[in-house]
Amino acid sequence: MGRQFFVGGNFKMNGTIKSITDIVKNISEADLDPNTEVVIAPPSLYLLVTREHLRKEIEVAAQNVFDKPNGAFTGEISAEQLTDSGIGWTLTGHSERRVILGEQDDFIANKTKTALESGLGVILCVGETLEQRESNKTLEVVTTQLKAVADLTKDWSKVVVAYEPVWAIGTGKVATTEQAQEVHASVRKWLAANISQEASEKTRIIYGGSVSEKNCRELAKQSDIDGFLVGGASLKPAFVDIINARA
Repeated sequence: MGRQFFVGGNFKMNGTIKSITDIVKNISEADLDPNTEVVIAPPSLYLLVTREHLRKEIEVAAQNVFDKPNGAFTGEISAEQLTDSGIGWTLTGHSERRVILGEQDDFIANKTKTALESGLGVILCVGETLEQRESNKTLEVVTTQLKAVADLTKDWSKVVVAYEPVWAIGTGKVATTEQAQEVHASVRKWLAANISQEASEKTRIIYGGSVSEKNCRELAKQSDIDGFLVGGASLKPAFVDIINARA
């Protein structure tokens, strides 16, 4: 059995009740590839309205989660609160949180562990900056980010790894098909050596970074690219084309 194709849509800090319900309506009514798992991540304020209006087989993710169950943590959302609200997934480790908000590998690993233990699926984001790529440190950076999580949990059955080169996010630049496949294959090899052969074979490794309806089909043909994490394009009708990249 092959790995199920997976497409996530990260709305980031975009949208209003009107625009998000319109996007959700479009996705819900579209003819989507039934073999592709779809998860969308609206801003936290709109998680419930998204879940209410989205067709049931499409999942909803939070863009962030905290690593404590409850308490005096102003502005945060717990994994328990997400599961209580019918939200089945969360992102962790997105580069915008790593770079802009200074989240460190150990904090991201703790959040990932907490989310998994609460029953959430996790889209774990990893990736290098342009400077790190040009210094040939891509694999060192990515595997360091993965190791922080691996040190805390060996059950990766509900983890989707999203490789997102920081230099390709929102820039219009895309890693070449060969660059993306090379990193994905290396991540899979790392999973086999550091988690298990089963984790290597079953964990979905998806690509993010200026994915569009124009480049998604070629990327989707690669043996180790199991889907996409889509940013800006997830707000547009073309998101349906990306979901159907393997149809």
